[in-house]
Amino acid sequence: MTTTAQTEASKGPHRIVVFDTTLRDGEQAPGCSMTPAEKLRMAHALAALGVDAIEAGFAIASEGDACSIDAISREVRGATIASMARACTVDIEAAARSLNHAHRSRIHIVLATSDLHLEYKLKISRLQALERAVSSVSLAGSLVDEVEFSPEDCTRSDPDFLCQMIAAVIDAGATIINLPDTVGYCIPTEYAALFELVRSRVPQSAGVTLSSHCHNDLGLAVANTLAALSAGAQQVECTINGIGERAGNAALEEVAAALLVRKDKFPCTHSLVLERLYAASQLLCEIIGFGPQPNKAVVGRNAFAHEAGIHQHGVLANPLTYEIMRPATFGVPHNQIVLGKHSGRRALAHRLEELGVNLNALELDLVYQHFMQLADRKKSIYDQDLLALVPVRATQRTDDRLQEVGR
Repeated sequence: MTTTAQTEASKGPHRIVVFDTTLRDGEQAPGCSMTPAEKLRMAHALAALGVDAIEAGFAIASEGDACSIDAISREVRGATIASMARACTVDIEAAARSLNHAHRSRIHIVLATSDLHLEYKLKISRLQALERAVSSVSLAGSLVDEVEFSPEDCTRSDPDFLCQMIAAVIDAGATIINLPDTVGYCIPTEYAALFELVRSRVPQSAGVTLSSHCHNDLGLAVANTLAALSAGAQQVECTINGIGERAGNAALEEVAAALLVRKDKFPCTHSLVLERLYAASQLLCEIIGFGPQPNKAVVGRNAFAHEAGIHQHGVLANPLTYEIMRPATFGVPHNQIVLGKHSGRRALAHRLEELGVNLNALELDLVYQHFMQLADRKKSIYDQDLLALVPVRATQRTDDRLQEVGR
């Protein structure tokens, strides 16, 4: 049996739509609130990065959010501007007003389909949910350029009802169907199977864009996003640095890196300007006041850092020995050789040479012995520490060479 993913792959590379929700879902993370001016700065950076759609906020949530979306709609070009809305008239009308000046506008309607959410959160029946979804999508479609619909908590929903809801909203005018793993519940095989299910059981889905939106509660947001792509998803919803509700969202930079490094598994294209990723990450850090954990892939402080001697030796000979991607590809300034107790002579000699000190073999052995003793006592080794270990005659040789060059 041929799957949808196999059929899509046989057609050759296809274009992935990148939907960034840093300014909406990302901002909902504790400590990540942004002012309208900060949101506008970030939106410009996202547009420069090349994302296809920017979810600028949730217009009905506050006057500040509505103003942010309006400002972004007026100033930012090159990307579709979206506002989230619940499936109710007041939300949709507020979203439409905030998007009035967008070059291309989208309302992103969210309505739960799981019985758990319907019963305990919304307190409505499945039939009421269907009626609300259809009327909301129809209204939104009359006010903006395109409508995206998300059946919230769909990964814990009854498959029959989920497919019924998706078919109904497509008939009502939704052109993007997002399948959100709202609480980060899925594992990759399950999430991929969900896209296959919708494609096989909802004939109308052949004419719309299917989107993934994954949360990181089990640490699987990026893995699930890639699984969705393997199953034929055409849009990915991500945030810079993976910020978002609870444990966060799929990190845009990690998805982009995976698509680059594993082109053999994901034959697709996108509009991202990869070398702008690090700058966007750093801007977000500046705005929200904190950065990602040091070992965060691609943009973390240690993402391209090496301390182990074996690794340092390999990287100095050829970076690809221990780096599957080059830092400069994503705008990261350079890889970092971190000197510590795991470092070898090669890395020590390399750093000393960068500092203008060239040692002979005997001198290097002596300095290395003292260096290892220091590294056992001191976590951070600075350049001045290294220079203090260098024999005086080696320093004098360096000074003499510099004087000769200056004559």
